[in-house]
Amino acid sequence: MTDHAASTPTDHLAGKVILITGAGGGFGRILAEMTAARGAKVVATDVDGAAATTTADTIVAAGGDALGLAVDVTRRADLDAAVHAAVDRWGAVDVLVNNAGVMPLAFFSDHARAADAWDRAIDINLKGVLNGICAVYDQMIEQGRGHVVNLSSVYGNDGTAGSGVYSATKAAVRVLSESLRVESQGKIKVTVVRPTGVMGTGLGAGVIDQGALVGLTGQHTERFGERLQRIMSGAGLRPEETDVDDVRYWAITPHDLVRQIVYAIDQPWGVTINDITVRATGEDYVR
Repeated sequence: MTDHAASTPTDHLAGKVILITGAGGGFGRILAEMTAARGAKVVATDVDGAAATTTADTIVAAGGDALGLAVDVTRRADLDAAVHAAVDRWGAVDVLVNNAGVMPLAFFSDHARAADAWDRAIDINLKGVLNGICAVYDQMIEQGRGHVVNLSSVYGNDGTAGSGVYSATKAAVRVLSESLRVESQGKIKVTVVRPTGVMGTGLGAGVIDQGALVGLTGQHTERFGERLQRIMSGAGLRPEETDVDDVRYWAITPHDLVRQIVYAIDQPWGVTINDITVRATGEDYVR
């Protein structure tokens, strides 16, 4: 017997209302543009309201449908207002992507200069995710369905030297997500995304102590440093390290990651891709 349903192409993105935090740049902006191009209606939010508006304007100029809003994820009222704006305009919020985050890598010996950044990381990476979940929860239950996508990290898999606070926030996101999945089975889909180290997103700007990267690169730290040095010197990477179809491909791009997030969203309501870890096959990261 031929399974016609399985062989017929479908698109589960078109028409979905997707609210994305941190959509003013990095992963968030790419995700907003990529989902809008597939027919989604996008609420692009960012603490930088002008950046969120730019994302939305770019989508509209390309023929899509989007709304750009200034949202500080540490403020519950901001996320509540964003959900209300989406519902007023499109009648629903189908997907929330809790993407906003910061990465203040530092050793505990750096505590004096890292304290404020660590506090901010807890507020954004953990409380911001909780605030997002709470903002959409009632609306999704009332709709009868919804999908929450939370950005964790490979750093959340365990504690490493130089990542204690950041790892703790990302591990908390994973646990929070699993609790939501268990509580809302049959009501809200939950996906946890654990990216590896991804260059070109701006997250590296939050690193307080560059030596703290050793926790992610481990025994490959020397090779990682050599590769970075080649990039910084203008020599670039070797061809095989930049060919995505080669197992020696070294560093995934933001677009590589976002394509996998889009894949997780682009599923029928009855199917959930619950946990995604995205890596470059030939990377130097050991976590």
